[in-house]
Amino acid sequence: MAMAMAMASATSLNAAMAALAVGGFSSSSIMGTPAYNPRSSSLPLPNLSSRPCDIRMQKKRWEKKEVKPNSLPVVRKMHVKVGDTVKIIAGSDKGKISEVSLVYTHNSNVLVKNVNLKTKHVKGKAEGESGQIIQVEAPIHSSNVMLYSKTAKVASRVGHKVVEDGRKVRYLLKTGEVLDSPEDWKRLHKKENKEEKKSLAIV
Repeated sequence: MAMAMAMASATSLNAAMAALAVGGFSSSSIMGTPAYNPRSSSLPLPNLSSRPCDIRMQKKRWEKKEVKPNSLPVVRKMHVKVGDTVKIIAGSDKGKISEVSLVYTHNSNVLVKNVNLKTKHVKGKAEGESGQIIQVEAPIHSSNVMLYSKTAKVASRVGHKVVEDGRKVRYLLKTGEVLDSPEDWKRLHKKENKEEKKSLAIV
């Protein structure tokens, strides 16, 4: 009697499994739920590419700068320095002559006075202070500027040479004017010291 009941239950189980296989489900299951078998199913597969994806990958702040194996930023050699007089040779401010105020060595960008001005909306810091609209200077690539000679009124490419006292200096190829003279460095350092003293006096 027990043997007959076991045989009947096995037959019914085989019939159920065959029905599942015909409907597109295999005998394997996860947590009691039958798994879908696309090979044995005649139903069309869902088109996943038509669904919009809301996940967007963004670069981290430290991934934007190119770094060396020791995690220090890569410093690129540039033909301009702070205090150089340059002429804009490309962009909306083409033809302007101004002075370099800041150099970004990690991406070869420079900040030139009164060039590439952008509009910025600033909120009032104190209570009751109204906001204002100001213009700030934005960086441009160093390839868009060329060194300019005030005496000869001409823009020129830059060269490097070693002078008599052993210093390696930059000079203009068209005019031969030396840019890195000791007098220029003294004047630049004096100007920086004056600006620092003024900022400390204001604070």
